[in-house]
Amino acid sequence: MTDQLLIDHSDAVLTITMNRPEKKNALSREMYAGMAEAIRAAQDDSSLRAVIIQGSEECFTSGNDISDFVNVAPGGKGSPVYDFLKTICNADKPLIAAVNGPAVGIGTTMLLHCDMVYVADDAMLTMPFVNLGLCPEAASSFLLPRLIGHLRAAEMLLLGQAITGQRAADMGLANYAFGTGADVMDAARTAALRIAELPPGSVRLTKQLIKQGVRETACEIMDKEGEHFASLLQGPEAREALSAFLEKRKPTYPVA
Repeated sequence: MTDQLLIDHSDAVLTITMNRPEKKNALSREMYAGMAEAIRAAQDDSSLRAVIIQGSEECFTSGNDISDFVNVAPGGKGSPVYDFLKTICNADKPLIAAVNGPAVGIGTTMLLHCDMVYVADDAMLTMPFVNLGLCPEAASSFLLPRLIGHLRAAEMLLLGQAITGQRAADMGLANYAFGTGADVMDAARTAALRIAELPPGSVRLTKQLIKQGVRETACEIMDKEGEHFASLLQGPEAREALSAFLEKRKPTYPVA
C-alpha cells in the first residue's frame, strides 16, 4: 500500500484518505490501485459496514496526475484507473465522500458512484475533460444527466465549468454543504457510524435495489467511454491540450 494513502479501520468504518498534499492529492497509479484494493477488502470484511473516501480539510483531489497522461496512458481495461472505477461501481457496501477544496475530473466523477456526498460550501467540482481534448469517464455521460438533468450536465461537461459545493448540493450532486472542512468530515463520519449501527444485510440489499439496472448500464457505458478516452488521449487535440497545460500556455488547435 502506498504512503500516498492513509487507511483507517475503526468503529466498523473503513476511511481512505488521499494523502499527497504536495500535488494537491493528484491521483497516481499507486493510489488508484491502493484504493481499489482497500475497497474490495472491505466488501469481504464483515466487521466493516461503510467506506469513507476523503482528502484533507483543504483539498479532495486535483484529479489524475497529469504526468500519467503524458507518460503512461491511465485508462483502458486492466489499468489501475479502470480497476478503481469498476470497484466503486460494483461496491455493495455504502460509499461516502467528504469533499473539500478542488475535486477535479475523476475527483468529481467518482462522486457519482457514492451513496452519500458531503461537501464544503466553497469546494470546487469540475470535469474539464473537453478542455483537455478528452471525453467523460466513469460513466459520467450517463450518470450525471440522470442525476442533475441534461442542461446542467451539458454545462458541466461541454464547458468544463466548475461549480461550488453549495451549488452541487442545490443541484442534488451532494447531500449537504457545510461551512468548514472539519464539518464536512464530521458529517461523513456521522453518516458512516449511523450506517454501522443498522442491520448490515438490510443495508446492502437496499443499496442493491436502489442501484438495480443503473449499475449494469453504468458499467457498460464506462467501458465505451474508456475506449473513446484512450483513443482521444493519443490524438492531436489531447496532446496539444496536455502539453499546453504543462507548459502553462494557451493551446492552439488545428482547424477541423
